[in-house]
Amino acid sequence: MSESTGVLAGIAETVKTVVYALLIAGVFRTLFFQPFWIPSGSMKDTLLIGDFLFVNKMAYGYSYASCPSIRIPAIGIDIGADDFCGVFEGSEERLFGSDPERGDIVVFRHPVTGRDFIKRLIGLPGDRIQMKGGVLYINDEAVKLEDGGQFVETMEYQGPQGLLPRCENGAVGQGADCIKSRQYETLPNGTRHAILNIGTQQSDNTGVFTVPEDEFFFMGDNRDNSTDSRVAQTARGVGFVPREDLVGRADRVIFSSAGRSMLAFWTWRSDRFFKALE
Repeated sequence: MSESTGVLAGIAETVKTVVYALLIAGVFRTLFFQPFWIPSGSMKDTLLIGDFLFVNKMAYGYSYASCPSIRIPAIGIDIGADDFCGVFEGSEERLFGSDPERGDIVVFRHPVTGRDFIKRLIGLPGDRIQMKGGVLYINDEAVKLEDGGQFVETMEYQGPQGLLPRCENGAVGQGADCIKSRQYETLPNGTRHAILNIGTQQSDNTGVFTVPEDEFFFMGDNRDNSTDSRVAQTARGVGFVPREDLVGRADRVIFSSAGRSMLAFWTWRSDRFFKALE
């Protein structure tokens, strides 16, 4: 065999290996676990900007939303799950489907934009949800609240987007303590988790939301800094989320970085590695 033939054979073998690896990775991501970076502070202090986790896609079965999305804005790639599996969109039936539980932390596709969101499941089909004075009411009953002290973080740019946190103690300078009051909320099924308060705002008092059949109501744990089901379904609001748009359940943080890049090892939060979520 000539040298050139050997080189071509080597290249072909490399290409084949790469293609197989991509196919295996695609099947794994579609059927089992999807990686997810936390880009915003809407789920603090349960999830922090820079947390990395795998979403369990087996938890609720499979729909068109289970297909992968590929978004790389820097080079103009924006391929959604509906581009891969749009033929299945519009069906509320899920393959091997099972119902999510109240209190689950769920990744879902935004019903309008198709972007992946992560929030806590608050309302099930048929529930009546309302906020009164910053307190959550489910089916006309206030949830149990306990004082949780303060959540303190540094006022600094966070994550790749360079977001600044909002603070209950007003406008503070770079490097100062940004403080939010924290409470522990217990849902009717016993799920207990932390929620944060920044101040009084419109979303603290709402009308009654009656969750339709086969749809769900989601809220962020950082209640005053979350665009969620309290805002009507538009390109900016979430509204009710159809069952078909559920992607999977988040159970554990795998890795966490407080810096602008995961390569900045000095910003790694080792205390959050493999942290179970509540």
